[in-house]
Amino acid sequence: MANIGHGKQFEKNQSKILHAAASLFLEKGFRETKMAELAQNAGVSYGALFRAFDDKDTILSELVALVLEAQFEAAERMVAGKTEDRILFYAAETTLQLYMAESSEHMREMYAVSYSLPKSMDTVYHTITNKLEYVFGEHLPYLETKDFYELEIASGGIMRSFMTVPCDMYFTMDRKVRRFLETTFLVYRVPDEKIREAIDFVSRFDYPTLARRTIDTLLVYLKSKL
Repeated sequence: MANIGHGKQFEKNQSKILHAAASLFLEKGFRETKMAELAQNAGVSYGALFRAFDDKDTILSELVALVLEAQFEAAERMVAGKTEDRILFYAAETTLQLYMAESSEHMREMYAVSYSLPKSMDTVYHTITNKLEYVFGEHLPYLETKDFYELEIASGGIMRSFMTVPCDMYFTMDRKVRRFLETTFLVYRVPDEKIREAIDFVSRFDYPTLARRTIDTLLVYLKSKL
């Protein structure tokens, strides 16, 4: 029974730390958040923090997995009843990610760092590889999982580049989304007419509102696990 109690406390500490990390990363930024702050805000000891997670990259990799799942589920709800086309779904989901990254500089940093630190990058690549095989498997039936993993390294680099360059009066969000879809879909050999259809499809949604709602929903979910 003691081991069960210990396991429950361990999971409780992990939940507290993830909730504190999400709040602090959005408030202060990933790099500016110190491990001591995380322990204090989570209400756990410094030792308990490091028993739960080895380092900030490990914490970020856990959060990234949750963020990716949240945006995937949000995109599914967004396109429900509007299309069953998986390529259009991918366009909608990745556009949502671009808007989430653009929602604040700290959110932009969190996404950008997740594509560069070893553990979080591994989480991104393997999670997205599964999504890509689901989306493009019918379109590219001759490819195997390892092929989609290699293509995700390419398209992940495109995503990171577009996320890290802020919009301005010339490089508007509309232009960012259009250029991102045009370049990414070339990697997956999507025909030009389908690319145009995807660009038109994503223009129909209120992404700023959807991005805020997705982030808020994730924070509520993390709080519910406390």
